[in-house]
Amino acid sequence: MQFRMSKSEVENYFREEPVKGLREEYVVGQQRIVYVRAGERTKPLVVFVHGSPGSLSAFIHFLKDSSLLQHAQLLTIDRPGFGDANFGKAEPSLKKQAEVLMPAIRQNASGQPVILVGHSLGGPVIARMAMDYPDEIDGLVFVAASNSPDLEPNERWFRGPLHSPLFRWLIPRSFRASNDEILNLQDQLDAMLPLWKELRMPATVIQGADDKLVHPANAAFTKRQMVNAKVAVTFEDDMSHFIPWSNPETIRHAILNLLPESIAYHRSKR
Repeated sequence: MQFRMSKSEVENYFREEPVKGLREEYVVGQQRIVYVRAGERTKPLVVFVHGSPGSLSAFIHFLKDSSLLQHAQLLTIDRPGFGDANFGKAEPSLKKQAEVLMPAIRQNASGQPVILVGHSLGGPVIARMAMDYPDEIDGLVFVAASNSPDLEPNERWFRGPLHSPLFRWLIPRSFRASNDEILNLQDQLDAMLPLWKELRMPATVIQGADDKLVHPANAAFTKRQMVNAKVAVTFEDDMSHFIPWSNPETIRHAILNLLPESIAYHRSKR
């Protein structure tokens, strides 16, 4: 119910691996952020951002992927309110989430191209990071991303009461944080609408038609909004919402295919 890994669990996870996952943390204001990275700093940086609820554990298996490690440094991070990042205390503002996640990139990019991979609610988070810090982001991979405000389900009828002091302490902290940020998500997505056209870095959108949690039309929305960027769409009829676990190869291929374009885009900005 916590959707997270302890420091010792992370260490044990990589104990027998040739490449070790290094757990690091930092503080921005009141936010404590934790991430795990693997690979060489001299290579492009790929940052994985989980959904809601979730934690860095959602993508930690990618940090063992030898085909990715040949070409990139890999990093998976806890968003505010999840994992070991102020567990249970969500940050509803996507703009503020983007702000507190950026130091992880600045500490590890080493002047190399940066690709962000966001699953579910992690999708609009990486979009906001690219909108607010376009000079530091060189590619985006949206995985079952809930980017469209108009496609958000009407759940205020139960999320509102769960947010109240009467009920919020009755639910697990991971779900409490999830409820708090999803309750405000539609307003956050509305505020981002004018900013999509500013994105110019290449992107890939991965979406399954069998997704029961995020409307599949989000894929078309994202491509339509990114009018000034090259956007590829991978749409599979048999994929569900849980692509990082059910179809990791699809994400791997998307990253490897996007890397040359992101490197070229990074060089073009110099």
